Amino acid sequence: MNASEQATTIDLVSKIAAVVNLMRSEFPDLAVDFSPWLNNSETRKFDDPNSIDFGFHFPGHSFSCQSRSILMQIRLPAAGEDQSVAVELSGHCYTGQQWRYSTQGIEEFWGIAPPLSQTQLRFKQICQQVIGLFDPANQRHL
Repeated sequence: MNASEQATTIDLVSKIAAVVNLMRSEFPDLAVDFSPWLNNSETRKFDDPNSIDFGFHFPGHSFSCQSRSILMQIRLPAAGEDQSVAVELSGHCYTGQQWRYSTQGIEEFWGIAPPLSQTQLRFKQICQQVIGLFDPANQRHL
């Protein structure tokens, strides 16, 4: 679900702003899109009320990230579920998706053009900070 639609409480607005600051601290030239999903019948089919989604866009192609845009999806556990917060990232350019990463599972980047090694480490650190922000009890360290 678009981050703009999830910003319903002061606590969530604060956390959404913190996520943006985390990304911009590592990639200062990013533009933020709080509504990366179109509001149409096709995308509404995949709407996840337990997800906070952002689009981040570079002014041009980022060599270190191997993409022009990054989609970040913060997966929150549904009420009453015993799951942890997860973060999924995917990098995109004009030819489509270049890579994916998830904090669930094996936590490796995969795709046709993953980010450079140092950038992968930066993304992993950001994801762990996001998890700590939304679920401090479940914070993991690299």
